[in-house]
Amino acid sequence: MSKENSRLTPEWQGWLVENLALGVSEEEARQVLQGAGVSEDVAREEVAGVLAHPYYQAAWRLGRRYSWMESVMDVYSALLRQAGQHQTLERREDLAPEEFFTRYYFGHRPVVLTGMMRDWPALGRWSLKSLAERAGEVEVEVMTGRNANPDHSPQYEKHRTSMRFRDYLHMVETGGETNDYYMVPRNENWTRDGFRPLREDVRAPRGIIDAELRPDMMTLLLGPAGTVTPLHHDNMNVLLAQVMGRKHVKLIPSFQRHLMYPRYGTFSEVDAERPDPERFPLYAEADVVEAVLEPGEMVFIPVGWWHWVRALDVSASVTFHHFRVPKGNTYLPTPP
Repeated sequence: MSKENSRLTPEWQGWLVENLALGVSEEEARQVLQGAGVSEDVAREEVAGVLAHPYYQAAWRLGRRYSWMESVMDVYSALLRQAGQHQTLERREDLAPEEFFTRYYFGHRPVVLTGMMRDWPALGRWSLKSLAERAGEVEVEVMTGRNANPDHSPQYEKHRTSMRFRDYLHMVETGGETNDYYMVPRNENWTRDGFRPLREDVRAPRGIIDAELRPDMMTLLLGPAGTVTPLHHDNMNVLLAQVMGRKHVKLIPSFQRHLMYPRYGTFSEVDAERPDPERFPLYAEADVVEAVLEPGEMVFIPVGWWHWVRALDVSASVTFHHFRVPKGNTYLPTPP
């Protein structure tokens, strides 16, 4: 079999090789091809040609290796369910740093932390009005036009818009519930000199985050009710602190990647708010835990864990990723 002598389109050739390598039976593959309008004789010929090709033999060996890794991930999922950790997202108040690192950071488990932002001036000080008064003239970058592009998050370069912070805050205040514009941490906004007063309103969670807290160690997310961060994972551990408004958060274990229908490396094809069971049946097997974050609460998102976030109100969040561990944060290579 080759591209030149095959009677299938390139797309169907790719489908056939991939699915046979992943364990689909010859009969099942032939039935799918016939269902797509390929004659029985051609379907048999194409399947036989794939099975005899040396490229397929290499793909088959890779498929076996992938299948074994997937089985290991399924074991992790089974252990998670046996421990009862698949049902709820844990909440802990005034958690000691030692237990945080032992049980959650090194244990690769998410947790909502309460009582650790009591010393933040931002909690009593931030509002749209006060932010405009204190930093309104700062030039900021905002992601706009998101509603017109379902892939706005992975294609963020198409959506960069510069404006005064004051003007953006006015949009947030008057625009109602929308996902069309959002200040996300894909820019240098938070490091600008004009945001120094706002950075001084933030405190490093004691014993957990590096106390030096340089501007590049934090990020700011700010937007109206209705902003959605689609299902994705980060390549590092992240601590998200909620300052204004509420956010609905859903998380799924990193070891359930094979249920996530990945695309663009770190994003999922699944709409976690309204998953389509016909298009994405494997997603129904995923263990989703969720919580609503109130102002003054934080959520630890372990590296690689999939998460989806919706702002229920006008919302401002600060994220940290410089944890107080001897060798710094742990990073996951960007997947292909």
